[in-house]
Amino acid sequence: QVQLIESGGGLVQPGGSLRLSCACSGGTFSSYAMGWFRQAPGKDREFVAAASKRGDITRYADSVKGRFTISRDVAKNTVYLQMNSLKPEDTAVYSCAAAWSISPANMKNLGNIDYWGQGTQVTVSS
Repeated sequence: QVQLIESGGGLVQPGGSLRLSCACSGGTFSSYAMGWFRQAPGKDREFVAAASKRGDITRYADSVKGRFTISRDVAKNTVYLQMNSLKPEDTAVYSCAAAWSISPANMKNLGNIDYWGQGTQVTVSS
């Protein structure tokens, strides 16, 4: 059973930065595409970013492209989301996700996700 534990959320001012981490255990990290999703109050969960098993292919939502960067460290079984130039509309609960051996583009489909983390709150406010 794969477990995903997120950390790094918090309160940040507009224009600031945060780095989220997601530690993976209980499975073969290199066999899973990894991604990040977010859900704001009253809204549906939405795709944010995804990385291939080797981390060499990435995909981003248009709303975060150029501001967020997903990366993975195979040695640490951890995936990161570096968030820069944060905006109030980025406020949400961010969740890590793992999907067995699929392309990052296919991670946009929630039905393809095998495992979810518990989520970490990101609040962008002055």
